[in-house]
Amino acid sequence: MKFFVDTADVAAIRELYDLGMVDGVTTNPSLIKKSGRDILEVTKEICDMVPGPVSAEVTAVDADKMIEEGRKLAEIADNIAVKVPLTWDGLKACKTLTGEGKMVNVTLCFSANQALLAAKAGATFISPFIGRLDDLNLDGMDLIADIREIYDNYGFETQILAASIRSANHMSECAKIGADVATAPPNVIKAMANHVLTDKGLAQFLKDIDDAGIKIV
Repeated sequence: MKFFVDTADVAAIRELYDLGMVDGVTTNPSLIKKSGRDILEVTKEICDMVPGPVSAEVTAVDADKMIEEGRKLAEIADNIAVKVPLTWDGLKACKTLTGEGKMVNVTLCFSANQALLAAKAGATFISPFIGRLDDLNLDGMDLIADIREIYDNYGFETQILAASIRSANHMSECAKIGADVATAPPNVIKAMANHVLTDKGLAQFLKDIDDAGIKIV
């Protein structure tokens, strides 16, 4: 499973990328706002750093304007994936932009039917939002599993990009189900390394090393 990092924080992206933990990046207007920087400027810097797909989201809601904005965003770099919402206008924009050879990430997916439409429209990525479904007492992983089954049934090439990831458990569950990609904030990716037994074992090792006076260098 590929890891995308969900942030516009360039320093956080660089740290994870240098460790080989980043295959791509997802951004949105809210994340750009947090960065306090110009959307085109920060997106270009991210694209120069990470060779994998970098999702940059349109701000329009009608198809023609989405297409115009998508073309503008795609001029930033060859690895831009234009991010459009899963609306009827978003699907129209997806069809046009993918027809022009651009990568498109269709976001805000909450049902298998929506994911099926996105695949039919030629989406490069479909982004089902796990955490937001969990917030409604629905199991977001069920949606990932349903999309995986449908896409495998018919050989759709659209990649499942699990989004709205809230925990390290979400990451492992997505991997078990077979999501192609999971995008998560930097703190969630880092949390995957944590385990209470690792901490406990390390504490004991350090005590034994100190007691024995062991030195390697």
